[in-house]
This record gives sequence, C-alpha cells and structure tokens, in this order.
Amino acid sequence: MDDIKKICLITGASRGIGKGIVTALQKLDYPVYVVATATSAPGLQSIQDTLNDSHLEGEARQLDLLDSDSIANLLEYLDRKKLALDILINNAGITRDNLLLRMQESQWHEVMQANLHASFKLCRYAVKKMMKKRWGRIVNISSVVGITGNPGQANYAAAKAGMIAFTKSLATEFATRNITANCICPGFIETDMTKVLDDKQKQAILQNVPMQRMGTVEDIAHTVNFLLHEHASYMTGATLHVNGGLVML
Repeated sequence: MDDIKKICLITGASRGIGKGIVTALQKLDYPVYVVATATSAPGLQSIQDTLNDSHLEGEARQLDLLDSDSIANLLEYLDRKKLALDILINNAGITRDNLLLRMQESQWHEVMQANLHASFKLCRYAVKKMMKKRWGRIVNISSVVGITGNPGQANYAAAKAGMIAFTKSLATEFATRNITANCICPGFIETDMTKVLDDKQKQAILQNVPMQRMGTVEDIAHTVNFLLHEHASYMTGATLHVNGGLVML
C-alpha cells in the first residue's frame, strides 16, 4: 500500500459505533483522510474532537440522511474538494419503532430513506470514484434484526435486511474492479441507546446471548478495520455477525 492517504467517508460518526470506528481507523496499515458526518453542531464538534484525539487527518461534515439536498450538498463538496472516495462506511441510521398496525407510513418511509435509500445514493456515488482507481472498500453496518426481525421494528428490520442483499449485489457487480463490499450485523452493543436500559431489561436481553454480555463499539470497529485491511482483500459479499452468539449462521 502506498503512502498516499486513502479518502474515507463514514456516516453517523459522532457517537456510539461510528465514533468507535473513527477512533480505530488510526490502526489501519495505511494512512487515511477521514470525512465523518453528523446531523448537529454538537455532533460535528464531537467528531472533530475524536479526530484530534486519534491524531487522524480529516474533517467533520453535516449530513441529514432524510434530506436529499443534504446528501447532494455533501457529494458536491467532495467533488469540489477533489476528495475521491476510496472507502465508504455506511453507519448512520435511525429508528421509528412502532407495532405494524400502529405504524404510520411516514415512519416506514423515513426509516427506508435514512437506512437504505441514502446508502444506495452514497454507494452509487462512491463506486464511480473507486472504479477509476480500481480499488475500493465499502462496509455497510446492518443489524442482527435484519436477520431475525423484531417486534415493533418491521421498518428497521426490512431496511437492514435490504442493506444485506444490496451489499451482496454491489459485491458481484464491482468485484472485477478490486472493489469489495461487505456487511456487518452488530448484535446488542453498549452505546448511549442501550445505557438507558434498566438491569431487568438488560438481563432479558443477555439471557439470549451465549457470551452473557453486550458487545462494545470496539468489537464492531475492529471488524470494520479487518474488512479494510489487505488481509481481507479476497472477502466480498460477506455478512459478518458480531453478536456474542445471539444468532449463529
């Protein structure tokens, strides 16, 4: 690998899994320039702090996956700055949980837009740059519920399942250009979202996890780094399940 920095775009990087991925990028065996996104000003500041603490070169950019103009603005910025992507990590996502009979169409469409359609737009943009370089790495962060389904999350599960199939299609279309596309399905991970659960709720979750603990953001981040490493250059179209044994496939 040469010493020219690879350009990496990661969405949803201000906290949780996304923040962990940014931090871990410093351990890659090649240098990267990181463009990391968040929706809010505090999120952008959090990203910049993470980049500084990790001694990574890069920048924070605002991105709202529910806003087509926001996506277009980011892509225009990358073009204007000549930041041709080598790596794309689709991590950002939203939930709009509700039982199916109570679910509003807006809740369905928003989750599909943010979790699947936005990934389609970013991947379509990224592969055009990667094809010219004849090198690229795409990592899509799906979810265990994309495999199992989950009550109250028909929209989220459908979007995450769609992401898995979408990634496999990407892998087959661009393999000959040395572009890999892989998926990671996290199980229950210790993040801000799970910290609000009480002990009873956590115990109910953990009784189904053979390892009897929640995963950490580092568990996911190190898996991302593996997929970006040259040691994984022959791996594409794979779905890696990082869930402590919750689902074994």
